[in-house]
Amino acid sequence: MAETFLFNIAERVLEKLVHLSVDEVRLAFNVKTDLKKLEDTMISIKAVLLDAERQQHQNEKLRLCMWKLRDIFYDAEDLIDDFKCETLHKQDAINYLNTNSSKVRFLASCSTCLPLSFSLRMAHKIKAINRRLGELATEWNSFDLRHCSYNRHVFRRETISFVHSSGVIGRDEDKENIIGMLMEPSEDRNVPVIPIVGLGGLGKTTLAQLVYNDDRVTSLFPLKIWICVSEEFDLSRLLKRIIQSVNKGERCDDSTLDALQARLRSLLNDKKFLLVLDDVWNENQAKWVELRNLLRSTNGFSPSKIIVTTRSLKVASIMSLIPPYILEGLPLEDCLTLFTKWAFNEGDERHYPNLIRIGEEIVKKCKGAPLAIRTLGSLLYQKTNESDWIYIRESEIWRLEQHENDILPVLKLSYNYLPSHLQRCLAFLSLYEKDEIYYSDKVIRLWMANGLLEHPKQNQEWEDVGKRYLNELLSRCLIQKERDFLLFFSFKMHDLVHDIVLDVSQKECKTVNSKTKTVDENVRHLLLCDEKSVEVLRVLEKLEKVQTVIVQSSSLRSKIFDKSLINLCVSNFKYLRALALRSPLRALPNSIGTLKHLRDLDLANCRGIQKLPSSFYKLRSLQSLNLAGSGLKQLPDSVQRLIELRHLVITIEAKHLKEIRAGCWTSLQYLELHACMELKCLPEGMQYLKSLRTLVLIFCHKLVSLPRSLKFLTKLEHLQIVSCHQMNLKMEAEEEEDKDLQLSLKTLTLVNLPALTDLPRWLLQGSSSTLQQLRIMFCENLSVLPAWLLNLTSLHELEIVSCRNLSALPEGIDRLTNLTELRIDGCPQLRKRYREMGVKIGTKLLTSKTLLLSIRIEECGKILISYKSKAEVWSETLDV
Repeated sequence: MAETFLFNIAERVLEKLVHLSVDEVRLAFNVKTDLKKLEDTMISIKAVLLDAERQQHQNEKLRLCMWKLRDIFYDAEDLIDDFKCETLHKQDAINYLNTNSSKVRFLASCSTCLPLSFSLRMAHKIKAINRRLGELATEWNSFDLRHCSYNRHVFRRETISFVHSSGVIGRDEDKENIIGMLMEPSEDRNVPVIPIVGLGGLGKTTLAQLVYNDDRVTSLFPLKIWICVSEEFDLSRLLKRIIQSVNKGERCDDSTLDALQARLRSLLNDKKFLLVLDDVWNENQAKWVELRNLLRSTNGFSPSKIIVTTRSLKVASIMSLIPPYILEGLPLEDCLTLFTKWAFNEGDERHYPNLIRIGEEIVKKCKGAPLAIRTLGSLLYQKTNESDWIYIRESEIWRLEQHENDILPVLKLSYNYLPSHLQRCLAFLSLYEKDEIYYSDKVIRLWMANGLLEHPKQNQEWEDVGKRYLNELLSRCLIQKERDFLLFFSFKMHDLVHDIVLDVSQKECKTVNSKTKTVDENVRHLLLCDEKSVEVLRVLEKLEKVQTVIVQSSSLRSKIFDKSLINLCVSNFKYLRALALRSPLRALPNSIGTLKHLRDLDLANCRGIQKLPSSFYKLRSLQSLNLAGSGLKQLPDSVQRLIELRHLVITIEAKHLKEIRAGCWTSLQYLELHACMELKCLPEGMQYLKSLRTLVLIFCHKLVSLPRSLKFLTKLEHLQIVSCHQMNLKMEAEEEEDKDLQLSLKTLTLVNLPALTDLPRWLLQGSSSTLQQLRIMFCENLSVLPAWLLNLTSLHELEIVSCRNLSALPEGIDRLTNLTELRIDGCPQLRKRYREMGVKIGTKLLTSKTLLLSIRIEECGKILISYKSKAEVWSETLDV
């Protein structure tokens, strides 16, 4: 059922109201008073919103009221953003007129004064919102809602230790792996914990039951205890249940915590036990440590073991030093066997070969999740009409009727357990279709553009908040990392999780194609993915509140469609925050400057665009601009007037970029020059980019060196140079002050630089205490690594690939005491030395103070030396 996300929207609006006052906008008195009234009203509504969100599914009248509130809150957010836009307008005017000192002094003196006409217009809008809230007040108060201070949906499920092993399919290998881990001897007084981690519905509990009931486990552990923990990790409750499990029938309801602890220790003292803690959600380490300390052995190494099942990698890391056992989906053959077992009486499937063929397609929708297979198989039990099977095959799982223990209600627990801000961010990803490959940097920018991120804490940036959100979703197994790139990563979402977020975001996100007949008028985010432009545009014409428009790439779309789409966005979507086109369009309309709320504009590979319209500077809210693969001749001055810009990717045909003026791009975090084939040098004025954290240069074939002005970029953390064929990184002679440079570089990546013969000493030595990762690849004329490289005391990863003339590593490499990973591949001049290096690295490094966990030296695809530390449950192999 679609969610309103009302609590999170209220949080964001109130946060913006606070920061609006912090910005000390000098508002007319009546505007300030009305804004305070709006804030007070929203605070009182927010106090009971969590209770409302719990009750809405049983009260249709309440649910309709919440949808009305959602629209009012969105309008309030748009209104507050109007103030921000007006402030940016005035700030831009000051910067633009900085050559006229008298005008600047006048403008600066009232930089926060807003025009009377604007204040009056805003006053009218605020009063209208307050009036709408007042009209809803009587109805809202009639629901008798209660104050709630947390947004978790408390739930408890019970599981038992018994399972019919004959009914479990495809888990024999997993069972043997877990039993093998149980049989390994312990080397710790703390009871070793084996975490089984996976998405809801994959069969973690079933696997634990199989292990628990195996005869070998029973003989190995005389005492076995099964506890279903569920959401509440309450120590007193857990102790009572463990005691009652060990000593059947013992009553301890009135016992104090001290008495419970003493009783547990007396029951478990000197006993070898297996404890299964099923369905653990607790992420509070202190709570786990309390229980762990009660279970630890008092006589040497503990012979006991604990198995934990959880959906969270964070829970696993809190409870165990052992790497988690990640449970995967079942193979297709096992899925078909399981499906047949639930859809037919034994042997009946032989009579329905057509249904089996349809069943194979149904099973593929389940992506190996046994609970999903059981759910769909049960729906078709004893149904032999082919149309019933086709209906299930063609339907989205989230549209099918489900019971409490079926797949979607079980998976929905993971969604409900998320904080409200993560719920909304995850739901946003439903905008894309199933099997989509997501890219972390792109997703974070879209979250930022739509105001879905919490305000950064001190010394944090918005991008850091987005990365934290993604890490939390990864930890909870709601998304899965596909591939790590140098500065970002790709990930996917399991189809069943996609079904969940598609269900909850029905009125927020919509994919539009030629088959789409109608779209809810309040939808906020659109993905357009069809070439039949007339039908798509007709659907969009009735919408006004859209904040995101993403057009999927297509070689068949017409220029007429793209021009019509942009004109529609400009005329209808006044509060558009994000626009992504993949287009043969030759020019943007001048009217695009009216999109004053636009924060993310992606025009990558719009090769026909050779210049930007004169009104482009009016996009003052723009945070991200992607012009990679465009046909721009030169970057116009108007782009430097975008004072909120944080992420800029450009392709130009010019030999030189215009000088960066002081006061421009002061918020810029990421700058990428992409395929600027004629560019000979970076622009003057780089020193003014005081906030720059990432600089990327790709396919700039005529670029020779980096400017010395980079030494003033003290926040620069990531430098990546790829396929710049003339780049040699040689710079002017070192100046005296360069010896004491304090830079912040964390990663340096050099790829395919045939002119490179040496590394930039001033840049690396200035970052000697911060550089963590150094990658050098396909630099064919680099022959030696300098001895001063050993001064990089914070270096964690060193990777050298296909540097064919590299003949030596620095002597004393074991001085890199923080190095954890060393990889050398495709360096034939080092071939003669690999045996000697094996002695030095494989023994000297690992017996010194180094933290090295991984060494890998290859040549022509053959592994010459491979070492992975036992600390990571790996082993050493030498293929000499």
